[in-house]
Parts: sequence; structure tokens; C-alpha cells
Amino acid sequence: MKKSTIVVFIVTYGLFTLSGFLFPVDQDWYQALNKPVWTPSGMFIGVVWAVLYFFISLSVAIVFNRAGFGRQNSDYLSLLSLNYLLNQAFSFFQFQMKNLFLSFLDAFLLTVTTLALTFLSNKYSKFSSWLLVPYLLWGAFATFLAWKIYTLN
Repeated sequence: MKKSTIVVFIVTYGLFTLSGFLFPVDQDWYQALNKPVWTPSGMFIGVVWAVLYFFISLSVAIVFNRAGFGRQNSDYLSLLSLNYLLNQAFSFFQFQMKNLFLSFLDAFLLTVTTLALTFLSNKYSKFSSWLLVPYLLWGAFATFLAWKIYTLN
């Protein structure tokens, strides 16, 4: 494994965790929302995202190790970038704007781009693609949860 692959992993992980620092959870506001009884705790959600960011970063590092980043996989890089922006935007919409509808819409689009990214990653590595399946499943769950929170409030 090249040193640059490790750097790609670390940078990807750092970038995905950025929203937690830029758009921290407003606990008072979030706790006051009506939520389904099956809503996971904040601590559980944080642990899940930490694991998912590890899987996403590993997937990206594998693709980089196999194909590098450049014109030859610009479709992958474009989709990854869009997915990343949507991932970051959720926290902005939810905790800065406090706009539950935009949070739901963003979660839906994030899940759609994750599905596409999962299929596109398979072009480079089956393992890389499978690493994104938990992200896809969590995204679908988060979309449903965001919809329920929106409709309850």
C-alpha cells in the first residue's frame, strides 16, 4: 500500500467528520422536537457515523489505490464530491437552519447518491463497493427518520 493511500484515507475521514465541528448539534432544540420512540440516542448516532466514516474512507482509499484520482475516474470523483457535500449539508440544514424539510430532502438525495456511489465503486473494487452498503442502509434509515421528525413537527 502506498503512503499516499493512507493520506487519502486520513484526509477523507477528516473531511467527513468536519460537519460535526462546523455545525454542532443544538441539543436543546433537538431534544424539544417530537421524535418517534425508535429514534436512536445521540451517542449511538455518533458511534454509527464514526464507523461509517471509517468504511467510507477505506472505500475511497481502495479506489484511489486501484485507479488514482484523475480524468480516468472523474465520474467517481464527481459523485463522491456530491455525496460529500450532501453529507455535510445535512448537519447545516438540521442544526444551523433548523429546517426539517430540507434535512429530509438532503437525506433522501444523500441516500440516492450513496446508492449510485456503491454501484460505481464496484467498477474499481467489489470490496470497496461492499464497504458502502452500511452507509447506504443507514442513509435509508436516516431518511425515514428525518421524514418522521419532519411530519411530527
